[in-house]
Amino acid sequence: MTRHAAPAPVMTIDGDEDTSKRRQIIDGARGVFMNLGFDGASMGEIARAAGVSKGTLYVYFADKNRLFEAIVEQECLEQGRVVFNFDPARDVETTLREFGCAYIQLLCRPDGGSAVRTVMAIAERMPDVGKRFYDNVIALTMERLGTYLKARADHGDLAMPDAELAAMQFMQVCQATLFQPYIFQARPAPAPAEIARVVDSGVRMFLAGYRAR
Repeated sequence: MTRHAAPAPVMTIDGDEDTSKRRQIIDGARGVFMNLGFDGASMGEIARAAGVSKGTLYVYFADKNRLFEAIVEQECLEQGRVVFNFDPARDVETTLREFGCAYIQLLCRPDGGSAVRTVMAIAERMPDVGKRFYDNVIALTMERLGTYLKARADHGDLAMPDAELAAMQFMQVCQATLFQPYIFQARPAPAPAEIARVVDSGVRMFLAGYRAR
């Protein structure tokens, strides 16, 4: 009678362990991309920063492009979870002021600039990644604010032919003197008092142009 060897056990990864390891790799890679940029980051350096072997790294991500895409996807999800209060019943001035401050704090948070800079740098080479970031972070926020502004225009508080254009104009005016110096590393992340000062000016300017007469 022929004896058959027992089949070798198959190694499996528990779902929670798999998610935890993936997060560990993404967190390590984010730091490397932020410090070295996309071109300067190597899979070996990322593996060391994440505390895993290169073999483990390649189990989760086929190459550096896929890993960077995962980081951008996570950034989109995290920013998408930020809830701005666009209750259409709220008054315009309060809503714009609160949104403006929260938006700039999110955009200029101490660990956020490098992610935006890296996406900007790689967008020409990986346009799908740049578009995904824009659609899920900037355009989505503009759409939500535009919907609120249109509701207030329908209510009679505002007068504007294009609510989404007005939304983007407000988002841009809130960035004045804050975002560009920050994103180009000319200045550190702005303090809350400075953000409030700029946003307050932006609200006054916006309402001067769009408040219903």
